[in-house]
Amino acid sequence: MAVDAAERPMSPLRALVPGALDVPLVVVAAIVAIAVGAPVLGSVIGAGIWLLNRVVAVVDRRWADTLRTRRQQVTVTLFERFGRIWLLAIGIIVSGLVGGRKDGLTTALFVFGAYSVAFVIDLFSGPPEPRGGS
Repeated sequence: MAVDAAERPMSPLRALVPGALDVPLVVVAAIVAIAVGAPVLGSVIGAGIWLLNRVVAVVDRRWADTLRTRRQQVTVTLFERFGRIWLLAIGIIVSGLVGGRKDGLTTALFVFGAYSVAFVIDLFSGPPEPRGGS
């Protein structure tokens, strides 16, 4: 029995939790971390590269949706995902080199925490919404 994607019910978690919950959590975590004495540079770089990571993901999804063939969409998305991993890794390395080990660790913990939150939300939100294109 086929079900039209437009008629598919939204999963309960997707209805309750916005998909970008990690974004405000990272901002709040940065403010709290700095207030309790965590390294400022590591906190700012950690939150900043995660937010940049999310912006790149949104721009890529919109760009991939405009491509005509599924092969082009997959190619662009694959390269973008690897690029985002490198972006996060470079941010951690730069933070460690510029600010020291504590800043690098703080940045890595921000990336780990935000990635974990995003992963859990995606995992329990059910299948992704259908995308446009071919």
